[in-house]
Amino acid sequence: MASKIEDYGLIGNMHTCALVSRAGDIDWLCAPRFDSDACFASLLGYDEHGRWSLRPTAPLRQARQRYRGDTMILETELACDGGSVRITDFMPVGNGTCDINRIVEGIEGVVPLELLLDVRFGYGASKPWIERIQKGLRFIAGPDSVIVRAPVALQIDDRARASATLNVKRGDRIPLQFGYRPSYDACPAARDVEAELVATENYWSNWASRCTYHGDARDAVMRSLLVLKALSYEPTGGIVAAPTTSLPEAIGGERNWDYRFCWLRDASLTIDALLIGGYTEEATAFRSWLLRAVAGDPAQMQIMYDIAGARRLTEFELSWLPGYEGSVPVRAGNAASGQFQLDVYGEVLSTLYAGRARGIEASAEGWAPLRETLSFLEQAWQRPDDGIWEVRGGRRHFTHSKMMAWVAFDRAVRAIREFGIGGDQAKELLPHLSALRERVHAEVCQRGFHPRLNTFTQSYGDEALDASLLLLPHMGFLPASDPRVQGTVAAVERGLLRDGFVLRYNTQHTDDGLKGTEGAFLACSFWLADNYAFAGRHEEAEELFQRLLAIRNPLGLLAEEYDPSLQRQVGNFPQGFSHLALISTAAVIDRMKSKQARAA
Repeated sequence: MASKIEDYGLIGNMHTCALVSRAGDIDWLCAPRFDSDACFASLLGYDEHGRWSLRPTAPLRQARQRYRGDTMILETELACDGGSVRITDFMPVGNGTCDINRIVEGIEGVVPLELLLDVRFGYGASKPWIERIQKGLRFIAGPDSVIVRAPVALQIDDRARASATLNVKRGDRIPLQFGYRPSYDACPAARDVEAELVATENYWSNWASRCTYHGDARDAVMRSLLVLKALSYEPTGGIVAAPTTSLPEAIGGERNWDYRFCWLRDASLTIDALLIGGYTEEATAFRSWLLRAVAGDPAQMQIMYDIAGARRLTEFELSWLPGYEGSVPVRAGNAASGQFQLDVYGEVLSTLYAGRARGIEASAEGWAPLRETLSFLEQAWQRPDDGIWEVRGGRRHFTHSKMMAWVAFDRAVRAIREFGIGGDQAKELLPHLSALRERVHAEVCQRGFHPRLNTFTQSYGDEALDASLLLLPHMGFLPASDPRVQGTVAAVERGLLRDGFVLRYNTQHTDDGLKGTEGAFLACSFWLADNYAFAGRHEEAEELFQRLLAIRNPLGLLAEEYDPSLQRQVGNFPQGFSHLALISTAAVIDRMKSKQARAA
C-alpha cells in the first residue's frame, strides 16, 4: 500500500513530477507531462497499479530523506542490518523528456536491495509487453513505452514485472535509468547518469541563487519557490495546482479531485510569490500563459485550464483504482472547469496590475480585451456564481466573489491612472468605472456584512462563515483596522478554528453538495496569520506561522489540507496554493515587523 501522504518527496523537470516515498518507492508518475495518464499509480491503489521499488531485503532500521541543498535532487538513506545505502533520485532538466535517474550508493557495509519495477500505463490499467534491449528493457503498450537500463541483469516474470537483486557495497555507485518515449519512436541511446546529475544540480543551484528573498523564513520560502518552479510547465509557463489527483481531503471520503491543472484564482498570488523571490522571468511566463488561456470572449472564461491552456477537462472516474486508503471515487479531469466563478475576473485583472506594478513590461494585448472584460463584468457581477471553493450545491451571491468583482474594477481604475493603460479612450471611462467600483463596494458592505454577528458571511443573507473573507485586507477592500474586518477575524477564530488551524467553511452549515467533512485548509490558516500581522498582533502571527511550518514534512513540503485529529496532511500533494500562501505570509510578517521597528 501507499505511504502516508506526507512521507513523500517530489522530483521534477518542469514537464512532469514523480513522488518518491521515504522507503524508496516511486509510487506516482504521469508521463510525459503532468496531466498525462500515470504509469506509476500505486499511490491510488496497490503495487500492481505501477511502482518502482528499491528496498533492502534485510530489516530496515531507519529511513530518511533530504534534498541536496537548494535543488530538486532527492536523497533517500536506508539503514538496515548489515549496512546503509543512499538512493539519489532526480529528473534531468532541459531535454524536454520524462526521464528519471536513480543512483544507488553504498555508504556502509553490504546491503542487498530488491529492485521491483511494475510499469502500468493508463493509470494502472494497461499491462505492457516487454522486450529486451542493450543493458535493459523496453515496456510497451499502445502509444506508450518506457526504457529502463541497469548495470545488472533484469528478470521478467509472468506478471510483466521486472526485478533484480543489487548487493550494494560501501563505495558502490549503481546508475539506473528510466525514460518515457512514445512507442513509435526509436529507442534512444544510454545516457551518462553522473554527468546528468552534475548538470541538474548546477541548474537548480543557479536558479536558487537568483532568489532575492532574505527574510527570517528564507529556507522555507526557498523550498516553496522551488516547489512552484517544479510545478511549472516549461513549454507554456503554466503552473499546476498539484501534481496528483484524488488524494482525499478526508481519509476514506469522496472529496477527491484532480489538481493537475492551472487555476486562474492562483494567478495573482502566484505572481506575487514569484516576485517576492525576484523571479520576474517565471512571473512573466505565467502571465503569458494566463493571457493566452483566457483569450476570446470574456463570457467564456473558465476558472481553470490545462497546462497548455486547453479548455476541455472532462471529468471521469478510474473505477479500477481502489483509491488512497480506500478513498473513492478516483477522478481524472475536473468538472468544476465548467462552473461560473465571478472571482476569476478579479484575479486576472489583479495579476495584470501586480505585474505592471512590479516592473513587468506591458504585454502586447492592448486595451481592447481589457475593455471587453470590463464590459462583460459590468453585467456579470450581479449574478450568483459557484464561489471560490467550487461547491457543487448550487449558485449563490457569494460575498468573496462580489469582493473580487470590486478588485477587478479597482485594478482597472488604478492601471489606467497609474500606467496610462488604454490612453485617452480609457480615461474617458474612468468616471464610470470609478462609480461602478464604489457601487460594488457599497453593496458588499451592506449585503455581505451581518450586523448581528458582526462579520462578513459566506453569501448574502446567510449566517455561514467563510475563511476566504480573510482576504478582505489582502485585496485592499478594507483595512485590517476596520471593525468589520476585525469582527470577521474574530468570527473565524470562533467558528472555523480547529486545533489551531482554519477550515475553509463549516461543512455542517454549508450545502456544498458532498458528503463528509474535510481537513483544515492550509492557505486559510496562512491568511489568518496575515490578518494578525496586519492588525499588529505580531506574536500571534508568528506563533501561527511557526505552527504551520512545523507540520511540513521533513523535506519542507505541504499538502492542501491538514487533519489535526489524525495529525496528517491530506489532499493533493504538494499543493502549490499552500506554498504560495507560505511565501506570502513570510513576506507579510517581515514587512510588518520592519514597519513596527521603524515606528519604534
